Amino acid sequence: SMTQNNVNALAKIRNFTKVIIGNHEIEPWYFSPYPMEYAEDTGELFICDFSLQYFQSRKQFERFRSKSTLMHPPGNELYRDDYVSFFEIDGRNQRTWCRNLCLISKLFLDHKTLYYDVDPFLFYCMTRRDELGHHLVGYFSKEKESADNYNVACILTLPQYQRHGYGKLLIQFSYELSKKEGKTGSPEKPLSDLGLLSYRAYWSETIASLLIERKSDEISVDEISQLTAMTTTDILHTLQTMNMLRYYKGQHIICLTDQVLQNYDRLKKKKRHKLDPERLQWKPPVFTAAQLKFGW
Repeated sequence: SMTQNNVNALAKIRNFTKVIIGNHEIEPWYFSPYPMEYAEDTGELFICDFSLQYFQSRKQFERFRSKSTLMHPPGNELYRDDYVSFFEIDGRNQRTWCRNLCLISKLFLDHKTLYYDVDPFLFYCMTRRDELGHHLVGYFSKEKESADNYNVACILTLPQYQRHGYGKLLIQFSYELSKKEGKTGSPEKPLSDLGLLSYRAYWSETIASLLIERKSDEISVDEISQLTAMTTTDILHTLQTMNMLRYYKGQHIICLTDQVLQNYDRLKKKKRHKLDPERLQWKPPVFTAAQLKFGW
């Protein structure tokens, strides 16, 4: 049931009516290839939000929680502030945990196909802390070696944490890693509908803030790319969407519209949380050819 060849009609039918992740009850959106017997009785699935182990009944779930000692994702903590933490997990070293994470994300992502071959990926998980431990909020995966310079393969904020600005923090973190690598990055296409909305909002806000807060009048698209780690393609697309590219005296210029300035003022008043790049403790990992091989 965990193979990638799930093109039959059953794979299109949502197989759980309710998923309990930690203390949250959520209605899943899509099919996820958990073992068939788990969906047969009540249509409910219980998931530990530290180990990501899954159970058929509440009794099994509570008994496991009473004995489990894991309080955070099984990887290195790269970032911590008063609001969130980020952990890096290698799919090769923590296969079971990463597969379970992919199974969870398949409940909420329609076109996600990967849930078994996790070896070629690194997983960056964002958590919120309380007295019990680090609760998973969202994550993104990243190929260890991307031929297309993608800095995100798959990204998800769990539904119980959506619409609180966590998606923007995940996206910002992915670009902070790209800056450390000295590269520009872009998410793997196609993006889900929610993913595309989140990225467009992040690109628009980042570019507008950079242009408004910058002292100099002149800046090129390449300079924006160097400062933000975004690709020039994504920057040009965003500028066109925001109606900020104008043709003047034989050349294209970037201009700030009234709408962009109003949106910037409105966002300034919200005082949303932003990550502090100084707190990121990370060096780009280097993998040998043997470590990048995978297969069964």
